[in-house]
Amino acid sequence: MKTQIAILSMFLIFVLAAPSNVYAQSQLQNYFSDIATKVKATENPVEKRQILNDSFLDMSKALDKIQNSGLISENDRMDFLHLKITLQENQNELAGLNGYERVSDTQLNNFSNYVVQSMEQADQTITISLIAAILILILIVLIV
Repeated sequence: MKTQIAILSMFLIFVLAAPSNVYAQSQLQNYFSDIATKVKATENPVEKRQILNDSFLDMSKALDKIQNSGLISENDRMDFLHLKITLQENQNELAGLNGYERVSDTQLNNFSNYVVQSMEQADQTITISLIAAILILILIVLIV
């Protein structure tokens, strides 16, 4: 069923969609806002950390697949690289890797808000076409 929805969505994207940076950016922001909401609704710090980590991994996998697909422009490819760097930095901070201090269990809700704000700031310099953004979201649905 997910495959049929993905194929239909991709068809509609290519037939009906025009690039729309504002829509694409808001979809990515909504993804991370939903993650922040899930984190805040969870009591267990281990589960909070897992939700955040899984979201970073899912987004990175989706970006990798799209970058390697040949379906996006060179500008989108470069924007994805910047987005992946931001995601990796957030993931490193969450886990306390590569010189970052690990986010404490008591700060996970605040960190989830920080991630949303970080993505909003990244949107000021990253412009991803509607097609690329929807492909990301479809791949995340299929990965999860």
